[in-house]
Amino acid sequence: MSESNKSIGWGYFPDEILAHIFTFLPIKSIIICTSVSKTWKSLIQNPTFISTHLHHSHNKNQYLFLLLSLSRNDKQVYTLHKEDDPDFIVYTSFESPFHAPQHPHHGTYNARGTCNGLICLSNHAKGIFLWNPCVRKFLQLPYPNVTVDTHGASCSSFGFGFDPKTNDYKVVRIRSILGSPSNFVKSRPVVDVYSLFAGEWRMLSTSASLPPMCAIISSVPPAFANGALHWIAFTNDNKPFALVFDLGDEVFRQILLPELPGQVIWTRLSAYGNSIAGFQITVGIDQMPQINIYIMKEYGVASSWTPFFTADFDFGEAIVRPIGFRRNGDALFVFGEGKLVSWNPESKEFKYLRMIGGHGTFIDSYIESLVLLDKAANVAVTY
Repeated sequence: MSESNKSIGWGYFPDEILAHIFTFLPIKSIIICTSVSKTWKSLIQNPTFISTHLHHSHNKNQYLFLLLSLSRNDKQVYTLHKEDDPDFIVYTSFESPFHAPQHPHHGTYNARGTCNGLICLSNHAKGIFLWNPCVRKFLQLPYPNVTVDTHGASCSSFGFGFDPKTNDYKVVRIRSILGSPSNFVKSRPVVDVYSLFAGEWRMLSTSASLPPMCAIISSVPPAFANGALHWIAFTNDNKPFALVFDLGDEVFRQILLPELPGQVIWTRLSAYGNSIAGFQITVGIDQMPQINIYIMKEYGVASSWTPFFTADFDFGEAIVRPIGFRRNGDALFVFGEGKLVSWNPESKEFKYLRMIGGHGTFIDSYIESLVLLDKAANVAVTY
C-alpha cells in the first residue's frame, strides 16, 4: 500500500481509479492535489492524464467560459464568465504575469488566440508567449528569424491553434511583403510555423504549401475552426477572400467571400460552431453604415454563405462592432466604449451582458485545462 494513500486514510486505490476521480474535479482542486503527495503529483502531471482530463471536459461541456481581456488599474486582466450564467458574473480573473515595458508602443500583450486553456500572446518588444493562467505557467517562444530588413516593408499576423492529427499546438506567423500603393503586394507572404512538440520554428518553403500572392493587413486574430486558421486576405487588386491554413497538412487554400453591392469592408472572420462566419460593414453615400454577418452553413463551400444578421445602426458617435459568438449561437458586439451585448437570432433581441471590454477587446470561448502542467521549470515558467 502506498504510504501517501495510508497517511490520508484513502486506503489502497490503483492509479487508474485515482485518475478517474481526479478527472471529475475542478482545476483548482486538482492543482491542490499535486501538493498532497509525490505520487499524486506525478499522476496529475502525466501527459496522458492531462489529455484525458481535457477530453473529459470537452465531452461533458464542463467549465465552459467566455474569456474577456480588459484593462484594470493599468494592468491587463483576463476574466472568465460562465456560459450558462444569465448575469455573466465574473467567475474568476487572472492578472497578466508579464510586466510590459513603459514604452507606449510596446506595452501591450495582444491575445492572438486561445485553445484548450492556452492563450497565445504577442508583444512587439518581448516576443510570443503561450500562457495557461489556470496552472500559472507560461512558455516564451523564440522569435522567428525573418525580419523586415531581410524582406523589405511588411506586416505580420499571428494565429494559434491545435492540430488533433498530431496532438500538437502550433503558432503561425504570416508576414505579408508590401510594395508600392499601386502594387501593394510585392510577393508571396513568408510563413513560419512553431510546433510546441518540436519546440522550434520552421519556415514553409515548398511551393505547394505557400499562400498565393496576397496580403493580410489587419491585426485581428484569425478564426480557428475545423483544425484550420482563417484570415481575411487581399489580392493585389484589393479583392478580399478567406485565406485558410490547415494546421495538420500545413497547406493553404482559399474560400470566396459573398459578393455584395456597395462599398463593403470585411472586418474579421469568426468561428461559428464547426464552421466560420464573416463580419462586414457596408458603407453607402448618404446612408448609415450597415453591419452584416454571414455564416457558412456548409464548411468550405462558398455557395453556402447565408445572411445571419443585418442592421443599420445610428448611435451617433458610438461605434458598434461584431466580435464573435457565444456557444449557443448568439452574436457578440462591442458597443460604444466597451459594453458587450449579445444578439439572439431567434428572438432578434439584444441583451446587455454586464461585461465591459475596451478598444482592443479580445473575447473567445475558453475551457480550463492542465496543458503545460507537465512542462519542466526550464521549459515553462511557473509564477
